[in-house]
Amino acid sequence: VIRHRDVRASYYGAIDKFRLQVSEQSQRKALGKKEIIATLLPSAKEQQQQKEEEEKRIKEHLAESVFFEQTLCQPENRTASSGPSLLTVFLGIVCIAALMLPTLGEVESLVPLYLHLSVNQKLVAAYVLG
Repeated sequence: VIRHRDVRASYYGAIDKFRLQVSEQSQRKALGKKEIIATLLPSAKEQQQQKEEEEKRIKEHLAESVFFEQTLCQPENRTASSGPSLLTVFLGIVCIAALMLPTLGEVESLVPLYLHLSVNQKLVAAYVLG
């Protein structure tokens, strides 16, 4: 068990190295060794407090910068779109239609032969759709 006795906020992020050596009790020759790197981190409670303080500072900074942006720049009129784009919807419909077309080699079909797709083409359509 290794314990850090002098824990201070100023030591957070400090990197320490520990070396473990394994040897037989009767011999002094080391059988093996391993260096372990340890970093002192704050507890979860302290991290939460630090995050809250940082968020508070960021909000104060953003409030000041928003004030200056509103006074210096004119706001842009942007419409926020919710949902998939028109290109995505169109691509999905094309892939579904491709999957519904007959496969090459199907004899009894009312669809013209140039619209028969290969298995690889249908796999690509399924991949894009997925």
